[in-house]
Amino acid sequence: MSAQQNTKPDHVKLIKKLVFTVVFMFGFGFALVPLYDVFCDITGLNGKTSNSVASQSQAVDVDRLVTVEFIAHTQGRLPWTFEPEIKRIKVHPGEHHEVNFLVSNQSAGDMVVQAIPSVSPGLAATYFNKVECFCFNHQPLEKGELAKLGLQFYIDPELPAEYGTVTLSYTLFDISDKIEASAFAELFADSE
Repeated sequence: MSAQQNTKPDHVKLIKKLVFTVVFMFGFGFALVPLYDVFCDITGLNGKTSNSVASQSQAVDVDRLVTVEFIAHTQGRLPWTFEPEIKRIKVHPGEHHEVNFLVSNQSAGDMVVQAIPSVSPGLAATYFNKVECFCFNHQPLEKGELAKLGLQFYIDPELPAEYGTVTLSYTLFDISDKIEASAFAELFADSE
């Protein structure tokens, strides 16, 4: 009987450790996204651009050209076509440019999407300034509708010289089910 009494406390200790591990991992999972955002802000990784309007650049570096590439994706099986009008442009840092992205809703119903930008290399994201961007707003499109979405931007003249090419990528996400019915109807009323 003495052997059985010695194993009971070991089981209790093991169960306590396992419960603690499960609770810790659950809490860590919730904290991971904010921690990742802080890490990206500190290191400049992940290529997140600002979702706010940039002011106009005053200085133009005419002695330097930077290639800006444009890429467009749709999330999952989103029944839309989405592509940049031009794939690549050479710009002088500080110079204002406007490009368009073409989008088509090929679904059987009206949808609302949101574009999420990303810049590569990630450290160049802080130098990519959007003056006006379709990513600032939700994009409603009726079924079968085609649209031209505009982006006005400039590259900050302070962009380090080692960055000769900057890639801007957009991914469209379907947010139709995340919008209340009244707001959904209002978006389509405003787009007419």
